[in-house]
Amino acid sequence: MSVNVSSDQSCQPYHCVAAPIGMGGSSPTPPATAPVVPTPNTAASQSGAAQPHIDDLRHRIETATTRVRDTTPLAQSFTNFVTINLVANAQLASGGTAAMSFLPDDVIDTAAIAGSTYINVGTLLPFFKDALTQIAHRFHEMKHPWVLDPVAAGIGATRTAILTGFKAAPPTIVRGNASEIIALADMWNLNTNTVIGGANTTEPSTRPAGVEAVDDVDSAQNAAVRLARYLRDHNGLGHAAVAVSGATDLVTDGDTVYRLPGGSAMMTKITGAGCSLGGVTATYLAVTDPLTAAVGASALYNRASEQAERVSHGPGSFQTAFLDALWNTSAQTVAQSTITASAA
Repeated sequence: MSVNVSSDQSCQPYHCVAAPIGMGGSSPTPPATAPVVPTPNTAASQSGAAQPHIDDLRHRIETATTRVRDTTPLAQSFTNFVTINLVANAQLASGGTAAMSFLPDDVIDTAAIAGSTYINVGTLLPFFKDALTQIAHRFHEMKHPWVLDPVAAGIGATRTAILTGFKAAPPTIVRGNASEIIALADMWNLNTNTVIGGANTTEPSTRPAGVEAVDDVDSAQNAAVRLARYLRDHNGLGHAAVAVSGATDLVTDGDTVYRLPGGSAMMTKITGAGCSLGGVTATYLAVTDPLTAAVGASALYNRASEQAERVSHGPGSFQTAFLDALWNTSAQTVAQSTITASAA
């Protein structure tokens, strides 16, 4: 079953009343995708000659955030059922529209009217191995943009087979924690003896710890850069991004590495914070280029979580306050987030 979830529909615990795709909610026509603005292949920082580069990125983030709220783009999800409710609600609160399905034909057909798709491998069923392979290859043929969250990469033969298979039909954006990014690059044989930034950058195989990271963000930088370059060269779209979540988020397009400090430690006390960020990244990807989508969604999450922490009293009230903050944080506030950049 595939459902289109919009803010005027009523969901009660254990039962959701929602309109089928194309009936109610958002318009059935896909939103216009913003033109991709090339990213300069130069070293960048927060000051000096890099400032025009950062200013351009800020402008794109503000434009994308505004466009999401003005056009309510549809970004569908094939996501894990533990966190599916928060994913949908976060997409709505950020200004988009959500559709959730686990059927390959539904997902493939919906891709024709959706601006992007989010795929999360957090909780798996046996048929997902064939379903996700079919979906990824069809997206590749359609040149449909999509976001992958490689949850718990490195655990289990089925999950490993699915994630390894995505190498042949890779996504537009990969978003995960540091351990997941390192593990995925290792599965794709990208963690090799090469030199990036003047140093030998072979990463040891990481050890998974369920869905939690055991590596810090900086240790995943080289894996993220290699993944971004591979995605860009093989996804058929010619542009890509990899986002690594942590105390200071990292996003790269393969040429430049961006860091976004801030956020709230309370995000680790609710289920689905990272999953919902993947969904919102897909919402942004429906209206803009991969780098802007990844940086913009991360900046929105950092500002919203900081605001939610200030007014909440624990995990329960934090989650509610966080959704409110996603809704209320202005495009200007998102765009003016602290962003530093350096050459990959």
